[in-house]
Amino acid sequence: MKRVVIIGGGAAGMSTASRVKKLKPEWDVKVFEATEWVSHAPCGVPYVVEGISPKEKLMHYPPEFFIKKRGIDLHLNAKVIEVEQGNIVVQESDGEHKYEWDYLVFANGASPKALPIEGVDLNGVFTADLPPDAVAIQEYMQKNEIKDVVVIGTGYIALEMAEAFVAQGKNVTLIGRSERVLRKTFDKEITDVVEEKLREHLNLKLNEHTREIIGEEKVEKVATDKGEYKADLVIIATGIKPNVELAKQLGVKIGETGAIWTNERMQTSVENVYAAGDVAETKHFITGRRVWLPLAPAGNKMGYVAGTNIAGLSLEFPGVLGTSITKFMDLEIGKTGLTESEAKEAGYNVETAFIKAGTKPHYYPGGKRIWLKGVIDGDTKKLLGVQVAGGEILARVDTAAVAIQAGLTTKDIFFADLAYAPPFAPVWDPLIVLARVLKF
Repeated sequence: MKRVVIIGGGAAGMSTASRVKKLKPEWDVKVFEATEWVSHAPCGVPYVVEGISPKEKLMHYPPEFFIKKRGIDLHLNAKVIEVEQGNIVVQESDGEHKYEWDYLVFANGASPKALPIEGVDLNGVFTADLPPDAVAIQEYMQKNEIKDVVVIGTGYIALEMAEAFVAQGKNVTLIGRSERVLRKTFDKEITDVVEEKLREHLNLKLNEHTREIIGEEKVEKVATDKGEYKADLVIIATGIKPNVELAKQLGVKIGETGAIWTNERMQTSVENVYAAGDVAETKHFITGRRVWLPLAPAGNKMGYVAGTNIAGLSLEFPGVLGTSITKFMDLEIGKTGLTESEAKEAGYNVETAFIKAGTKPHYYPGGKRIWLKGVIDGDTKKLLGVQVAGGEILARVDTAAVAIQAGLTTKDIFFADLAYAPPFAPVWDPLIVLARVLKF
């Protein structure tokens, strides 16, 4: 019997544990989770804050499911404080304990980046990273009168948290130090559309550096290099960083992205030690370059791959495209593959097109506007990336992701036999139109 120890009970950790127990039910599989939440869904935090989902639903399965149904030795509120070759030390409610391992998996995710300014410890200042954050924000809102909310950041979480408060009728200010929102993820054509929608609903402040969060016992306002803004509640959403401190104790190689280096089997540089999820880097499916893209679907699959290989079978993780989707109010935003700037940096002969279309025929009610930007390799006409904003975008983003992984050209996409009926799509689907404009 082998002993498998997994640090982290999120998506990647529980996926790893479940896979090992499926293949090797007689093995001892232990999972150590620092919180009381397991198999949790951090992506749901903004929607719990908004009030459209109960906090209990942020666990895909309750702890009892993994313990009783899958036979996993699950330890909650168990913080791993030391990692050595062959054993770990864990701080639990009844003191410190040492556990031995034959296989070790780092699945301890990522944490919000600290904002190095005064006032971050004031009451009413929160991050939005894990389910406990959603609970804390809800409780604070119940106990305090909240009218003005400041969200610091311009990424996915910042936009989603801003929406959560706008939807509740709060006066929201979104502050970012960059010149545009979602700058690292989307090209300007798409972010222009997003910013127009943001300005309809909130006070958008770009190119502003937050200097200080001000208040006596609780937050009262936020000061930037260009002004001050009233704030009864502040959300800091300025990015995350992988939790690599424990891996460093064991001498595990940290990759060029700052996350744990892994190969295609999710093995680290140390024998019998694996990493999966937001703590691990991988490679980009198109460029082959090392990337760190902390997204839930990839994290789950990384855990599945790690568990499969630990149990003695062979499975490789092929890499990621960075396919992602979010929304702000009724504007959906998504992408897959490379942006124009990323493709140029990777050395491709880049060609692009940007179009605006409708999601249904003009005569059928309920159609939405949709904007698409396509990026292709001008030499091979292969699709490299698609970015989309507007309505009903999911099918277009997912179709583009499969097309990129399959190595399809604009001609292949143009002749793709996509479904058509007036209630669902125009006869010329926007993705087909994009391929036609990109030419072949």
